[in-house]
Amino acid sequence: MTHTESWNSLEKRAGFSIASIYAVRMLGMFMILPVFSLYAEKLPDSTPMLAGIALGIYGLTQGLLQIPYGMISDRLGRKPVIAFGLVVFAIGSLVAGMSDSIYGIIIGRALQGSGAVAAALMALAADLSREEHRLKMMSFIGVSIGFAFAVAMVVGPALNPYIGVPGLFVFTAVMALVAILILFTAVPHPKNVMFHRDTEANPTEFSKVLKDTQLLRLDYGIFTLHLVLTASFLALPVVMQQELGFPVEKHWEIYLPVFLFSVVFMVPFIIVAEKKRRLKQMFVGAIAALVLTEMVFYEFSHSIWEMALLLVVFFTAFNLLEASLPSLVAKTCPADRKGTAMGVYSSGQFFGAFAGGLLGGFAFQHWGADGVFALCAIALSIWLALAWTMKNPRYVSSYLLNVGPLEPSAVAGMISSLVGVRGVAEASIVAEEGIAYLKVDLQALDEDSLLKFSRNLG
Repeated sequence: MTHTESWNSLEKRAGFSIASIYAVRMLGMFMILPVFSLYAEKLPDSTPMLAGIALGIYGLTQGLLQIPYGMISDRLGRKPVIAFGLVVFAIGSLVAGMSDSIYGIIIGRALQGSGAVAAALMALAADLSREEHRLKMMSFIGVSIGFAFAVAMVVGPALNPYIGVPGLFVFTAVMALVAILILFTAVPHPKNVMFHRDTEANPTEFSKVLKDTQLLRLDYGIFTLHLVLTASFLALPVVMQQELGFPVEKHWEIYLPVFLFSVVFMVPFIIVAEKKRRLKQMFVGAIAALVLTEMVFYEFSHSIWEMALLLVVFFTAFNLLEASLPSLVAKTCPADRKGTAMGVYSSGQFFGAFAGGLLGGFAFQHWGADGVFALCAIALSIWLALAWTMKNPRYVSSYLLNVGPLEPSAVAGMISSLVGVRGVAEASIVAEEGIAYLKVDLQALDEDSLLKFSRNLG
């Protein structure tokens, strides 16, 4: 039995509870995405530009603050910082829900983003998992985020006829309070709070990460992906209701099958990408599919059924890219810089959401929905060119091993022993931490031999 099959009870409890916090927070954040642009049209002084800023501004504050929250949690403790962020998020949700002007909603959404607890939550998950189980913990949390996004896109339009967008904001505040309850009743308390190179950003490594052109391609990718998502959903709800005559209260009837089919269609591509080692081909193909989808949004989609078909293609490609990008970052960066690389990557995601709201709102205000789709197609075409020229990824994964504190003179010998294990491509060790940061080929890895070096499991 491999270590990935032996999550202990504390890790299981931590994984499920932290994933639940992510899920309820993300559920609240994204429920308004498919309905907000139609609501904003009715607000005093609202313009498409201001509606776009309101939709995307959470990304600006979250992108600026998520890494500082993680760093502060190293000093003040995880749970107090996370609880503070969730309270700020709840306050922002209530401010947006009680506002009867677009400016009040902008303030509320900025406050929502200021509750930027993602990095602190990841650090807490790292505190509560053994190094050899970290990948499984983070993967489980990632699945919960994707699931919450899909549910939010269906639940938002379904609830909107009954409670409206203000009610959705209030519901979001309630979800934040539920997350705080989970934090203090279900999440275990970590015995030790420490810095984790695989999940937290190290300021001394920023310059190295930002000089890596392969990582910058991926950072631009997640920036563009969320720019396109936010900008597109400024225009799509309006097109569906006003041009295709499909009322907003029925939009969930489209989104539900769209997400179900997109997940089903995505799975074979993921299998081919990883098992058949065609990741770059699948990656570039998905970007090309998004370019074509935006162009067809721009030119055609004359019926709701055509729109539904296009949305299946859009979200199949979107979900494939959303799943592939973090994997590509992990494959590309040195194992001991993964936390820093992922911190920069996550900030790019949030800044992309803000840019999508800002630029999408500007395009919608001046050129209508077709202007938004043209903007998205151009941004995606630039990404397609960058992705086309990226290097083929190595089919390796980051892997952590607790080898115990070592004398500096013993580090070289331990590294030599580790890279001698079948499937280990490279290794680095921080002697005082006693953690080996590895790159491994999971398909070839002799895990039993590797685990003999683990202080936790050997």
